[in-house]
Amino acid sequence: SAQNGELQFNGHGDNIATVKQYGDFEMLVDWKLAKEGKDGDAGIYLRGTPQVQIWDTSRVEVGAQVGSGGLYNNQVHESKPLKVADNPLGEWNTFRIRMIGDRVTVYLNGELVTDSVVLENYWDRSLPIFPREQIELQAHGTHVSYRDIYIRELPRKEVFTLPEEEKREGFKVLFDGTNMDAWISNTDAYGISDEGTLAVVPAEGSGGNLYTKEEFSDFVYRFEFRLTPGANNGIGIRAPLDGDAAYVGMEIQVLDDGAEMYKDIEEYQHHGSVYGVIPAKQGYLKPVGEWNEEEIYIKGNKIRVTLNGTVIVDGDLAEASKNGTLDHKQHPGLARTSGHIAFLGHGSEVHFRNIRVKRL
Repeated sequence: SAQNGELQFNGHGDNIATVKQYGDFEMLVDWKLAKEGKDGDAGIYLRGTPQVQIWDTSRVEVGAQVGSGGLYNNQVHESKPLKVADNPLGEWNTFRIRMIGDRVTVYLNGELVTDSVVLENYWDRSLPIFPREQIELQAHGTHVSYRDIYIRELPRKEVFTLPEEEKREGFKVLFDGTNMDAWISNTDAYGISDEGTLAVVPAEGSGGNLYTKEEFSDFVYRFEFRLTPGANNGIGIRAPLDGDAAYVGMEIQVLDDGAEMYKDIEEYQHHGSVYGVIPAKQGYLKPVGEWNEEEIYIKGNKIRVTLNGTVIVDGDLAEASKNGTLDHKQHPGLARTSGHIAFLGHGSEVHFRNIRVKRL
């Protein structure tokens, strides 16, 4: 019921939902659990899906001591908030919730409690979250009040679609700017930025890899990338899900190799090189902050890397390693004929977009 400028749930009835469906948005909402209430529990459904959690933090028997603001129903991605930021029972709390694509960020009383976490589809976990749906205030059998609810719709990112020529050639989109359904990760460092890029923004000193769910043998892989100063990443080729992909698979270097910190690197460490095996021609990267286009072609032992229209690697993996590799290390991955494509993080920020692949 609506009383004194508040929406009040008395512990009975169903959720209340917006008439309108929403895609990407930012919302503000104040909420309060009753001071003398019992087993306080509520939440906010985003795009029809549970939920940003609200509960009485004294309910340790159900794990509520972690605080409100987490994505309670997640099973794969993080479900708990980063910290407890709840005000005492009977006092008002404020959520600021931002949802872009499938990722949710939540501030509770000004404190970041959920940081760009994927909201899983509770209704069918094999599918991504709905692109648009209603927002709901949950009725969960306890007294809860809401007030001052505001929402601001955010413009949807431009979705990448294949050019007609690439459609005819048989390319498949691996990342279009809206979801990461084709990928699996061992880190939270990879996500979708506000501008729709696949962004690697790791915490200081962290890394981690992002892998295609599918395996590929012979293929053409096209993508665009934008470096930050001193950035270091890599493209894993025919890689397993475990181990150092530069050796147990292959790595095509992604590097701001003009940075002062890399002035003494080996020739096989420059951007575009098959790391440790085949050096790339230098001087074809665009200035830091600009977008580059790259294509990686691999068929059997033949590999070719094209950067901004110039072939910078054109070699034979078997021939290049028959007398040992340039880095004098073991590269068992050179013998692999299939595996995952990956982004190989080294603790620095890089952005990717328009990612597609064609099997050969």
